[in-house]
Amino acid sequence: MKILSIQSAVAYGHVGNSAAVFPLQRIGVEVMPVYTVNFSNHTGYGAWRGPLIDPADVREVITGIEERGAFPRTDVVLSGYQGGEGIADVILDAVARVKAANPDAVYACDPVMGNAKSGCFVAPAIPDLLRDRVVPAADIITPNQFELGYLTDTEPYTLEDTLASADLARDMGPRTVLVTSVERPDRPEGTIEMLAVTDDGAWIVQTPMLPMKANGSGDVTAALFTAHYRATGDAALALARTTSSVFDLLTLTHDSGERELQLVEAQEFYAHPRMQFEVRQVR
Repeated sequence: MKILSIQSAVAYGHVGNSAAVFPLQRIGVEVMPVYTVNFSNHTGYGAWRGPLIDPADVREVITGIEERGAFPRTDVVLSGYQGGEGIADVILDAVARVKAANPDAVYACDPVMGNAKSGCFVAPAIPDLLRDRVVPAADIITPNQFELGYLTDTEPYTLEDTLASADLARDMGPRTVLVTSVERPDRPEGTIEMLAVTDDGAWIVQTPMLPMKANGSGDVTAALFTAHYRATGDAALALARTTSSVFDLLTLTHDSGERELQLVEAQEFYAHPRMQFEVRQVR
């Protein structure tokens, strides 16, 4: 499998491509990372150095990859956090060109906007841009519950709400929706869930909620789920593998006392998921 991953990069820590690339490589995926920013660290620290990369330069890198003849063998285009408005046009153009070269290729979009605790943390124009132009072009999206609500102008709370909102999102274009950070009111205390919805059904998985904030974990989740689902065509299996790997990554990070994901140390959990959580079909 070959994935064109258009995301941010940091030198210190792991977010964007700096979070997604290594786990994908560890499960045998060939990744072509294209950077949209080149920062010293993620912005959650409140201070960082390095440039936003001009969208024209990002486009040039993608064109160079195309000129090497890679697009007919590209299976997935993956995108995440979009720092500025201009990068969306570059990503959508890349998706169109890859799909023209390989009609079986898919576009997986992590529509990063914010979360329930912090609200939106992207530039003001980004949420509407994602909703109106980017998400309709995607085959797979991986919003958290808060982002799903924004995309569909709903307030998903119960499982039924979240399923209905996922269906509204699927009506926009993407056929597969992975909803992360699902916090329905009737779940057991101290747990959190993920929900995958496709044309074939819907599946939910529950894990303990760890007392930590883990920048980059969503990027790992989107990458692994996309790769596993693309490889197997089985959303329940992709959900089980991804959940196992990410939970063990987060547990290792929490136990280490470090702020940044222990991405390299957790590598065996990507290659050999323990499959310790039950995936339950809910539709």
